Amino acid sequence: MKNIISSVFLAVIASITLMGSNPANPVRILVITGGHGYKVEQFNEMLTSMGPEITWQVAELPGAFEMFKPENRNKYDVLVFYHMWQKITEEQAETFAECIKSGKPVVALHHSICAFDDWPEYWNIIGGKYFHKETTFNGKVYQPCSYIHDLNFNVKIANTKHPVTRGVTDFPIFDETYKGYYVADDVTTLLTTDEPSSTPTIGWAKKYGKSRIVVLQSGHDVPTFENPGFRKLLKQSIIWVYKK
Repeated sequence: MKNIISSVFLAVIASITLMGSNPANPVRILVITGGHGYKVEQFNEMLTSMGPEITWQVAELPGAFEMFKPENRNKYDVLVFYHMWQKITEEQAETFAECIKSGKPVVALHHSICAFDDWPEYWNIIGGKYFHKETTFNGKVYQPCSYIHDLNFNVKIANTKHPVTRGVTDFPIFDETYKGYYVADDVTTLLTTDEPSSTPTIGWAKKYGKSRIVVLQSGHDVPTFENPGFRKLLKQSIIWVYKK
């Protein structure tokens, strides 16, 4: 009898361990792409590397606008933006904004802050904007922003206690910098850099309606997709915006 009880106990422990490594309810992310090319295979490998706690699918704009409609919102938990789309109708914009305001959280990466040049509410959603042309926003005139490919620079953790950055220390990265973009005053700064060709704030968190938003300005190409620090920030961003 003692051996039977021990066997049952070990079986229960084994099943708990298995459940822990293969969650029954992973966070389902929907990656929105379109309007900008990228290395698909390596990007997807980065998504897979986050483990069984996170599952993913990709939807490309303009078809992806359908996924913001109420009847499709139960198919995913978190939106990950990796697009640079520009065209949007009034109806699409209203549905898009309402989807996020009502509770679909967002993690926005890299060139996503360059999207929707003529839709200011998107800039309010993510709390930032890379301007391609001279633009007046909130009473301030912004000149066209600039970028430089393939630079080595340091990502500095500005808020070590935030769940997105917890356990991450300053790290080097080889990526593209953006300079001169708008960052909203009410964001929580998470990441900075002292690279002069970049706007100092390169990662932040905020709220939009009922949703948490995280923006990571890095994410241009394969070296960043494979960077352990960036991967950890991405995973922790997804988990944090999902948790209420």
